[in-house]
Amino acid sequence: MKKLKLEFIVGLFFILGLLSLVYLSIEFTRFEMKTKGGYLVIATFENIGGLKVGANVEIAGVPVGIVRNISLEDYRARVELLIRKNVKIPDDSIASIKTKGLLGEKFLEISPGASEEFLKEDEEIIDTQSPLDFEQAIGKFIFGKIE
Repeated sequence: MKKLKLEFIVGLFFILGLLSLVYLSIEFTRFEMKTKGGYLVIATFENIGGLKVGANVEIAGVPVGIVRNISLEDYRARVELLIRKNVKIPDDSIASIKTKGLLGEKFLEISPGASEEFLKEDEEIIDTQSPLDFEQAIGKFIFGKIE
């Protein structure tokens, strides 16, 4: 019985240590973005579905920025993205809000377009995709309002 308890405690400490490393790596990335700076890009969404300030901005799974601010403008969510200086975003790119892993952490994914023109400071990503609202989709399915 003592051996089982010892193994449980060691396993618990291992999991806590692993989670701590993941947390610290995420925070380090955010701190790096805040200290090194970058340029500001805007994206406007109908619904941000739980996206928070400080969330990662990724291209092909690689963090390239953070969500700096979220505000309401004309009943739409205006999201300000702080992008690393060395990352160029084509002006026909698509910004989507995605969910990462089982915990449901939201992040913003940019799918680069094919344009040779790049976004400059304070310019806007025109094409955006809000996250799927599961409650709304299930409600439509249950009540037969599928379009």
